Amino acid sequence: MINGKSTSFEERDALDGRSSFVTSEPRTESSAIMAPPEGRTSLDLRPKGAVPGDKPVLLMVDDDEEIRAQLRWALVSSYTVLQASDRSTAIKLFQAHRPGVVLLDLGLPPHPGTPEEGLAALTQILDLECRTKVVIVSGQSERAVALRAVGAGAYDFLCKPVGLDELKARLARCFHVASLERDYRDLQRRLSVDGFAGMVGNSPPMQALFASIRKVATTEAPVLILGESGTGKEIAARAIHQHGTRRAGPFVAINCSAIPESLLESELFGHEKGAFTGAQSQRKGRIEQADGGTLFLDEIGEVPLPVQVKLLRFLQEQTIERVGGKGEIRVDTRVLAATHVDLEKGMREGTFREDFFYRLAVVRLVLAPLRARDGDLRLIAQSFLHRFSAENGRSGLTFGQDALRAILRHPWPGNVRELQNRVRRAVIMGEGPRLSAEDLELEAGGEGTVLTLKEAREDLERNLIRDALKRHGGRIAMAASELGVSRPSLYDLMGKLGLDREALKG
Repeated sequence: MINGKSTSFEERDALDGRSSFVTSEPRTESSAIMAPPEGRTSLDLRPKGAVPGDKPVLLMVDDDEEIRAQLRWALVSSYTVLQASDRSTAIKLFQAHRPGVVLLDLGLPPHPGTPEEGLAALTQILDLECRTKVVIVSGQSERAVALRAVGAGAYDFLCKPVGLDELKARLARCFHVASLERDYRDLQRRLSVDGFAGMVGNSPPMQALFASIRKVATTEAPVLILGESGTGKEIAARAIHQHGTRRAGPFVAINCSAIPESLLESELFGHEKGAFTGAQSQRKGRIEQADGGTLFLDEIGEVPLPVQVKLLRFLQEQTIERVGGKGEIRVDTRVLAATHVDLEKGMREGTFREDFFYRLAVVRLVLAPLRARDGDLRLIAQSFLHRFSAENGRSGLTFGQDALRAILRHPWPGNVRELQNRVRRAVIMGEGPRLSAEDLELEAGGEGTVLTLKEAREDLERNLIRDALKRHGGRIAMAASELGVSRPSLYDLMGKLGLDREALKG
């Protein structure tokens, strides 16, 4: 709009002498970002209920109906264009459709001559979704207004008259950057959740374990899995089964330490009717139940010597004899075993047969304790948080910085099982959008805790921001002004430091 009159793009270009606009940063060749290839605007910017393949959604907010019509005509082939002439309509449309990019005029009614209403709309939009790319397109060309808009979180600032080609390029860049951000978040989520057959870890010990599992899975050799309690030995056994040729068959697991010695033989090998008091019918044992599949013997170190003898014979001959039975039964079952005890010590002390050990341990896999898996703690914790928050209808939960520090400092004697239980309990019992060290029932750090410079700086920043937000009732703009940072910078700091604005309003 020029001198109160709406003008076409061509007329404004002619008045300006060129097809250009003023931006919040110098226009250079190196600053241009290539528009995405056709079909690459993959950010979820479609209206609710839209199907894949629909055009991304663009919200356009301008009080001039002719300008809106011109922009819609120019952009409708590439985007689903939503239009609003005032702040309240814009917010309603934004809440209903959640567009990823917004074109916003600062001169909105009831005060079109000032930028205040437009800046208020900008603040509301970013409060609803801080990742939205808001491009200011306004006749308010003063530098101070541009700085206020960028400081409040605007992604770009363009002054009327706007060159159409430049506007299209800027929009393509906005959607492309938003798409890259969404793809990165999805990739991080998949890396933290998918893992390898239910096992999560990027540390060298885990990558070596995954490679070993792939090798042994396609063989028939017995495998002995060693590791401390809670390291995931059964999960490793299931991964071997799932990646092997027997994956279509059953996977039968038995905890040998949980069954009384007097019943263990019957549980493994089965029994005939009348074999002992209470044996009122024939029953197949776990070995037969695993025919064609895999038998997993957990806590094999607790098996008594007489049962070890019978298991050794089965491993050698692939035949069993039920308790009370008179004939041998051939069974095609692969055996995987696991223990947390020192079997070589058991052999020296006479509690574990040497010949049985070497039959079982054709291949040995050792699972590293959680404290030895550098870099995996946070990844596994995030994986559990994602799973349990979804199961309990609390999607979006995150860890506060104190919780993350406590996780990294805790020695985890119970390994992955302990971490799993603590995160699950925290998701169920914790309050608010961020879990704290207290929610995990971990020490956040006492007087004897030695802080790094980074941790000390973060603690200071956290306290300053928390105090400012409390003084201003959670109002970001006022807290940011007091702290001498922009709104986007304060949002970034709050995310990094695990601060929740809603919890700091009172």
